[in-house]
Amino acid sequence: MATMTFAASTAIETGSPGPELLEQVARLADLDGTLVERMRAEALAAPMWGKAAYGEYQSGGWWTALLMNHSPGGDPHDVVIGDGRPRPTTLLNEMPVTRDFLAGLGLDFMFVRLARLEPHSYLWEHRDYAELNERGRHRLHIPLVTNPSVVLVTGGARVRMGAGSLWRLTPSRAHGVRNATGPDRLHLIADVYTDDAYRKLAAHPHLRAGDAVALPEMTVADRGRLMERAAQLVALGFVSSAEQVLLRAYYAYALDEGGAYDLIAELHTNRGSDTEAARWTEAKKHLLARTSSLAGRNAE
Repeated sequence: MATMTFAASTAIETGSPGPELLEQVARLADLDGTLVERMRAEALAAPMWGKAAYGEYQSGGWWTALLMNHSPGGDPHDVVIGDGRPRPTTLLNEMPVTRDFLAGLGLDFMFVRLARLEPHSYLWEHRDYAELNERGRHRLHIPLVTNPSVVLVTGGARVRMGAGSLWRLTPSRAHGVRNATGPDRLHLIADVYTDDAYRKLAAHPHLRAGDAVALPEMTVADRGRLMERAAQLVALGFVSSAEQVLLRAYYAYALDEGGAYDLIAELHTNRGSDTEAARWTEAKKHLLARTSSLAGRNAE
């Protein structure tokens, strides 16, 4: 069995956005560098790159391959998430270092996957777990491949989840992810239930200086320029491009929750397309819902 080792803790230091960000995202522990390298090699050599899923969340370029799920046959392409004790997939059985690392954590798993985000790709602002019953659950991230252009945006801050650490994300809070220039971002992501093993692992959440940077507020002038640019694209017939310009504002400014969707709805209202405005208002409700009857709705 591969040894699961945690490196010595580094000094705890919060970044500029403030300690409340720790409730949404935090480092939990540093991992042994050799172990991370071995898991990275396994993931990169995996015989499948995953399934495109959650089209309403993303610009394209988001792929997942399941390591533990509820598929009776261990199908790594079964991406529907749900409560219960998962089984190893056929893919995890081909990744012994990763399999032993997960077993060594001693956690109560709900769902485990590899998630790949290609260059020039976005996961739009959303929240997860809305379709699941109330229960203590958490999402753990282990970055295996990343780059400086990859950021998680949540709580009005831009966060860089550095490799070599195990991170916790609270996905029931609004968040989004960007990989601006590449290469691919590849994370091992595990959804787990609250138990004593998790409490011990999560006892010292922290951020280091430089992990997070507060986003600037959008000024009236900023908003005017953005809406003008989107309107110009619409006038040229590039409606989808105009919408994406406004969606990407989430990664540049500290907007109110759902603010990017509101901008798109306003764009369509201004051009007299009430149907499209209503569609984006509904998208905001769907992607940022706190409760939902839609099963299997879970991105990152």
